[in-house]
Amino acid sequence: MKDRAWLELSRPALAHNVALLRAQLPPGCGLMAVVKGNAYGHGLPGTAIELCKLGVHDFCVATAEEGAELRRQGAQGTILVLGYTNPSQFLLLEAAQLTQTVVDGDYAAALNAYGRPLAVHIKLDTGMHRLGVPWQEGEMLERIFRYPNLKVEGLFTHLCADDTQDEEAVAFSREQIRRFYQAAGGLQARGLAVPNLHIQSSYGVFRHRDLRCRYVRAGIALYGMLSTTEDTESYAPGLQPVLSARGRVGAVHTLAAGEHAGYGLGFTARRPTRLAVVTMGYADGVPRALSKGRGNMLLHGVRCPIAGMVCMDQLLLDVTDIPQVRQGDTATFIGRDGSKTITACEVAAQSGTIANEVLSHMGDRFQRLWVD
Repeated sequence: MKDRAWLELSRPALAHNVALLRAQLPPGCGLMAVVKGNAYGHGLPGTAIELCKLGVHDFCVATAEEGAELRRQGAQGTILVLGYTNPSQFLLLEAAQLTQTVVDGDYAAALNAYGRPLAVHIKLDTGMHRLGVPWQEGEMLERIFRYPNLKVEGLFTHLCADDTQDEEAVAFSREQIRRFYQAAGGLQARGLAVPNLHIQSSYGVFRHRDLRCRYVRAGIALYGMLSTTEDTESYAPGLQPVLSARGRVGAVHTLAAGEHAGYGLGFTARRPTRLAVVTMGYADGVPRALSKGRGNMLLHGVRCPIAGMVCMDQLLLDVTDIPQVRQGDTATFIGRDGSKTITACEVAAQSGTIANEVLSHMGDRFQRLWVD
C-alpha cells in the first residue's frame, strides 16, 4: 500500500550493481557491503536480506546496534563495526558475534580487559587522523596482536582523499597505500600472521583494482552511484540507482497574481498560479536548501519547481503548466517519471552536499517497498 510517501527499491538494480562491482575485483577479493546509516537510507533489514540473497554475507556497520540487527535478520558472515563501541556494549559485541574495530592502542587494551574473546579488525591510521593505530607503531601493533582475548582477523585503513583526483590527493592516496602495506609487511617480519586486508571503499573499486586485499568495503556504489554526478559518469557509468522517492499530492490551490504562499511569504505568484501540496518535507529527507525554486520534483513527467519554503512534512510545487494535476497524484523527488529522471546526485548538487548524505537522510516515515 503506497500511502503518504514511499521509497521504491529496485531488486534488479541492486543485483546489477553487485555483479558490476564483483567484476572489478581481483581473484580472492570479496564484497563487504557497507550498510551503516540504515543502509544509506534504503533500510537496513530489507537491504541486508536482499544482499544475502545475492551472496553478499559480510557487512560493515557504524554501531553495535546495527550489527545486532543484522544478526537478528540472519546474517551469518563477518559484521564489522567501523566506529567506537562503548565498553558498556562489549557484551553485545560478544553476544551478536560482531567484529569490533580497534580504534587506537588504549582501546585495544580496554577490549582485551573485557576478559572474554572478541573478534577485532585493527584500523591503521595512514594519514586521515580520525581513527586508527598509527601505521608506524610496530611495537604497539604487535602488542595488540598478542593480547590473549583479541582475535585479530583483519587489518584495514581508509583512503581519505580517494574521491578527489587533483595531483596532491592522488599522491596522498598512493602514500597511504604504501604505508598500509609497509605496516602489514612489518608485522609479517615480526613473525605474525597478517589477517584479512582491506583498503578500498567504493571509489577504490574503480581506481585501485589491483590492490591485494581480501575485501572491498562497498558503500555508495552498491546503491547505484558515486558521491557526485561527475564521479559517477567518469568512473562508474554502469551503476543503476536502487532508490526512488515518491509522495502524494495532498491538495491543489489556485492563487491570484500577487498572492503569497508558505512560511515567510516564501512564494509570490507572478501570474494566476496553481500550487500542489506534496506530502513530504525536510523531516522525510527533502533538504530545506531546495526551497524557493532551487529544487524540483516530477509530476506527470514534468519538472515542477519547489515554491516557497520546504516545510517539515510538506512542500509546494508550482504546477501551473500542468492542468491535469489532481489530489492523490504521485510526485517524484528522486527517480524516473516518464522520460525525465531526478537523481540523488542532482539533488545533492542543488543542495550543496553529496549523494551519500541525501540518501542517508531518507527518513523513517517513508514506506520502503522492494520491487522487481
